[in-house]
Amino acid sequence: MRYRAPWWLPGGNLQTIWPALMAHRHEGRPPAWRRERWTTPDGDFIDLDWLQATGPGVRTPLLVVFHGLEGSSGSHYAQAFAGWARGQGLACVVPHFRGCSGELNLGPRAYHSGDHQEVHWILDRLRAAHGGPLVAVGVSLGGNALLRWAGEHGTQAARLADAVAAVCSPIDLAAGGAAIGRGFNRLVYTTMFLRTMRPKALAKLAQHPGLFDREAMLAARDLYEFDNIFTAPLHGFRDTDDYWRRASAKPLLPQVRIPALVLNARNDPFVPAASLPGPREVSPHVTLWQPPQGGHVGFPAGAFPSHVRAMPQAVGDWLLQAAGLRP
Repeated sequence: MRYRAPWWLPGGNLQTIWPALMAHRHEGRPPAWRRERWTTPDGDFIDLDWLQATGPGVRTPLLVVFHGLEGSSGSHYAQAFAGWARGQGLACVVPHFRGCSGELNLGPRAYHSGDHQEVHWILDRLRAAHGGPLVAVGVSLGGNALLRWAGEHGTQAARLADAVAAVCSPIDLAAGGAAIGRGFNRLVYTTMFLRTMRPKALAKLAQHPGLFDREAMLAARDLYEFDNIFTAPLHGFRDTDDYWRRASAKPLLPQVRIPALVLNARNDPFVPAASLPGPREVSPHVTLWQPPQGGHVGFPAGAFPSHVRAMPQAVGDWLLQAAGLRP
């Protein structure tokens, strides 16, 4: 991907914050989502938001968008990908990780960066229901989970997805966690995430008394401490270090056997450039795009106030071509 940020948005932080708050997300009207609720195998639920295809026939390709940490179908990138899909005549669906659809899930768990089992269950059911070609993109946390799934399943991943992409994903979670826990990142981004994550965790504690230490949660000041109290123990990890090590997708990239795109801006505040993989660290099925600019899921383009449609178009076109759905 060849990308150059507008001159008036220099640096990774501006290229992250401005697109999320101010840039145009799509052309024309916003996506008109149709919500569907699925019961999970463990008796919980997830909500999926659908954008119906405008093209004819059941063979219309389906774009699956896995959102990032505390994201949803309302996130700027999800709306931009939906707008691109609508323009291409594709169906699009945003499966919400547990607790991210606006309603707290039921079980004594939430979601995490390495949740490849949940990704597998979702893709398996979508493939069976849709019947046609399927491509998937994961953004930030969702991209790490998607790549983790592709690596875990090797050649069998092709049964469920024709091509996948990860956008601005912290595939080395320890490196990303360290970066977001320092300086400006800690002050701005960590505070932003904890503003929604802590109340959800406390609501989960009210659902399931004794699940974790309430006072420790109230005292948590960064994602490392939050994951140590909540994410890691609730999802079968010993502690944050164990979680970040075992959930990271980067070590599994040599095992990927379906077309996979890994896009990371080298000025992403969350994902240090030094932690990104090189060509020798991935399988021949993996394509690396590492433009020098773009921020974290930003990639603003065009005249003021800019738009965020360029990245979804580039990634979406790559997915369709890699899946053999476009010349």
